[in-house]
Amino acid sequence: MREVLAEAAFQLFMERGYEQTTVDDIVARAGVGRRSFFRYFPSKEDAVFPDHERCLADVTAFLTAAGDEGDPVARVCDAARLVLRMYAADPEFSVRRYRLTKEVPGLRTYELSVVRRYERTMAGYLRRRCAESDDGALRADVIAAAVVAAHNNALRSWLRSGGEGDAEAAMDHALRLVMDVWGADRADDAGGVAVSPGEGDVVVLVTRRGTPMWRVVQQMEEALGGR
Repeated sequence: MREVLAEAAFQLFMERGYEQTTVDDIVARAGVGRRSFFRYFPSKEDAVFPDHERCLADVTAFLTAAGDEGDPVARVCDAARLVLRMYAADPEFSVRRYRLTKEVPGLRTYELSVVRRYERTMAGYLRRRCAESDDGALRADVIAAAVVAAHNNALRSWLRSGGEGDAEAAMDHALRLVMDVWGADRADDAGGVAVSPGEGDVVVLVTRRGTPMWRVVQQMEEALGGR
């Protein structure tokens, strides 16, 4: 029924325009009553984004299931891929929604609130994983924002193309930039500091040729925690 209502809503939005379509119009097209509509959607705006509640639940469950194992940044990047796959599962619908959202300011505002919910979910998971770091909350918020920005860039490029091309390849490229800066293996790929924890830590510094000495010293100090 959720899908029937969403499809009826989009048909009318395309025929009459979003602002000119009412909930009564949608339920009449779907052949159900108003109560049925509000059982599935709190508002007309929600009918434009019928799949996000389920996807947000999937992302939350995916992050919760991770526990304390593995690279938390990689886990959040994988969570972003779940959102992309939700869009890619129905390219025609996703492209129509993208075009409609561009035309209606209220829907753009609503979409931003949806994106913010994903970002808060990712940041909450990262805060827990970074709790022992002095700047854990800041680090979590910055990484979550970077993942969402990378996701949105790749997704919108794919939607602007009409849903053509390899969306996952574009996403992998965008998220690789996040991993190069924040991921656990960043020292191998982009230069950085790898620290083995515990008594008698061994600090390995990997840097590019020509890096200024002040930056090398700064990286060492960061790895040693200012000691």
